[in-house]
Amino acid sequence: MATSSPKGIWKVIGASSVGTLIEWYDFYIFGSLATVIASKFFPQSNPTAALLSTLATFAAGFIVRPFGALVFGRLGDLVGRKYTFLLTLIIMGGSTFAIGLVPSYDSIGFAAPIIVLLLRLLQGLALGGEYGGAATYVAEHAPPGRRGYYTSWIQTTATLGLFVSLGVILLVRHGLDSNTEISIQKFNDWGWRIPFLVSIILVGISIYIRLKMNESPLFARLKSEGKVSVNPLKESFGHKTNLKMVLLALFGATMGQGVVWYTGQFYAQSFIETVCKIDFEQSRTMLIWAILFATPFFVVFGSWSDKVGRKWIMMAGMLLAIIFYRPIYQQFLHLSDTAVYQTQAPVTVSEPHKSTDHINEYTIVTTSVVKTFADGFAYTQKNRDTVATHTSQLVMSSTPVFTEKKLPAAVYWKFVFLIFVQVIFVTMVYGPIAAFLVEMFPTRIRYTSMSLPYHIGNGVFGGLTPFIALLLTTINAGDKLVGLMYPIIISLVCLVIGTVYLSNKIDPDVND
Repeated sequence: MATSSPKGIWKVIGASSVGTLIEWYDFYIFGSLATVIASKFFPQSNPTAALLSTLATFAAGFIVRPFGALVFGRLGDLVGRKYTFLLTLIIMGGSTFAIGLVPSYDSIGFAAPIIVLLLRLLQGLALGGEYGGAATYVAEHAPPGRRGYYTSWIQTTATLGLFVSLGVILLVRHGLDSNTEISIQKFNDWGWRIPFLVSIILVGISIYIRLKMNESPLFARLKSEGKVSVNPLKESFGHKTNLKMVLLALFGATMGQGVVWYTGQFYAQSFIETVCKIDFEQSRTMLIWAILFATPFFVVFGSWSDKVGRKWIMMAGMLLAIIFYRPIYQQFLHLSDTAVYQTQAPVTVSEPHKSTDHINEYTIVTTSVVKTFADGFAYTQKNRDTVATHTSQLVMSSTPVFTEKKLPAAVYWKFVFLIFVQVIFVTMVYGPIAAFLVEMFPTRIRYTSMSLPYHIGNGVFGGLTPFIALLLTTINAGDKLVGLMYPIIISLVCLVIGTVYLSNKIDPDVND
């Protein structure tokens, strides 16, 4: 029987969530610092190629997640849930800490990206074993009819791990020196390593907590009765009926859920930073706000799925994503459009320091490299080109290259809202899915069976989203929204398969 005591289940959720959140933090800190890492571990002769290489390395961690699901899923079904995801936590924490110690490309050449890639692969293997264990562990403690609600708390950890990674980055970025510009420079030089290194402290705390956890009661009962699977891999994928359920879980649910998750959070950040050219800090704080506002909806939709079923909530999230992705990203482009700042009358700003000129209501502040204008926009520009104004418009006399664009408050909050809407789609597809997967498979092979479709859907289809989307944009530079075709097509295929073949029946104890 599952634990029905409220005190007992919250201890289980707390212990599982802390460790899982830290593993997600460790995994996503790499993606959150993609642009910085690109400059440290890859040749800078071609910045776009360096960023693509970084995103490919980031994606490599996702591609190996299914292998981690097989290795640790089998271990979890043979040995137990508790010690398996304790092991994954140690591997993840050690790999993340080690990334913070790897010398740069300038120091050791191509050995740097190779070492980082290997450590990234270890991270992926570890995460492949973590999620299935945590979700299974909580679900097997949950009282009947409440699996959606209780497992939805585990679902918040992925997004909160991203939230924490972004928060730590910003704290470190501004905490290295009292002078903001010097602090940012130190962060770009060496401070970016700190978020990787501090993870070892968080991992240590989580290991201590997890050592005090008990084994899942359902697995403990199976073990005491001698009914533990002898060969979880063979039972999961060698039997036609169970293999059919694995494939259905992948192509009817997790594949679409994965691309929605990574589009709404990682691709959104990448698009805002690399295409819209929004300021580093703003591109991250707007994601932090959106995540903060939307995270409670994981629990809302998870709990609701206990009443109305998991299927239609997940399908609705995919449908909304398909319909609204292009309008949302078109709005990103519109709100950050620089085309309106064009003119013909040149005025040269030749002095790069302590020079302020007032022209046609615009203030051009050339202290450092920041230029602020009366409409509230601020641009950071590395080169010193000729600046020109005419009435209420502005342009460079040469082609403007804005390296960082700081938005005024009104536009900033519009961006936050648009990201928030995307994260709501994420909560719809992700909130109910742990309970959905747990209920598809029997206890004796649950860890293995649910982990594989989850990590293929999220690790391969979802994790490749930022890389494929950026690659499509690079190939077809004329269409800045072409990258959205990948998540839209994958979501559409999954929506059709899920709508036709998935069951909406709620039967929490059918496989126990």
